[in-house]
Amino acid sequence: MNTPWTHTTVLLNEAVEALLSGNAAAAGTYVDATFGRGGHARAILARLAPEGRLIAFDKDAEAVAEAARISDARFSIRHQGFRSLGELPGASVAGVLMDLGVSSPQIDNPVRGFSFRFDGPLDMRMDTTRGESVAEWLATAELQQIAEVIRDYGEERFAVQIAKAIVARRQERGPISTTTELAELVAGTVKTREQGQNPATRTFQAFRIFINAELEELQQALEASLSVLQPGGRLAVISFHSLEDRIVKQFIAKHSKEVYDRRAPFAAPKVMKLNALERIKPSQAEVSGNPRSRSAILRVAERTEAN
Repeated sequence: MNTPWTHTTVLLNEAVEALLSGNAAAAGTYVDATFGRGGHARAILARLAPEGRLIAFDKDAEAVAEAARISDARFSIRHQGFRSLGELPGASVAGVLMDLGVSSPQIDNPVRGFSFRFDGPLDMRMDTTRGESVAEWLATAELQQIAEVIRDYGEERFAVQIAKAIVARRQERGPISTTTELAELVAGTVKTREQGQNPATRTFQAFRIFINAELEELQQALEASLSVLQPGGRLAVISFHSLEDRIVKQFIAKHSKEVYDRRAPFAAPKVMKLNALERIKPSQAEVSGNPRSRSAILRVAERTEAN
């Protein structure tokens, strides 16, 4: 029997309103680059004109199965990560929405191995049909690499100590294979932590980001958005931690200004490709109703007329 894992979509109305530029019935082609469980996609479809089209991407097979429940001729989904956004025709899209991070069904399903709150296999792959799990990677990874991943993707100051504990455990009793084993090992290594935060939070975040190449894929998808967006098309990105948000913020800032070549002071500047529009946080009411939304930030930009 399948467990009905629930998911509350973060910044639902704000993201859809920003993406569709406030249009009551938007025509054109839009992209939900991270379908998840379809909260944003269904809201976009409710606002699309009859001639509109919505293309979704997701590399999670369970998300693709959920998308199959949408019987709307205007909708299609690709079982691909959003780094494949660039495969769409150039300047063919009126808006791109990216909702980053992990969906509640992924977190709350112990079999997926994303959470230290449940005992399950230490997997963490978004796409369980390919690639290696965290457990498989930790079975052979060198101490320095483990430490670098925890430090760079988890911003964990005890990264070296945790990596040493993982390697020592591997040598003494074999590789770590479950979420509980990893969480207990980290808890026994990290003696201090911010109030209200589990000691394993940063390590789990680091391994998830690394094993799915999340930051690299985000950078590739953002670059691809510039080529597929039409002039006036909207880019809307919801991030949930500082590493993601920093990449989005810097990307928008980089392309929201004219660039002068100091080696050719009289040459015309490279024109800006984006107009930065908004930075939106969840309301207090949303955070109260869905605590997982508290760290979310929605950044919105618009493709300029010039290429």
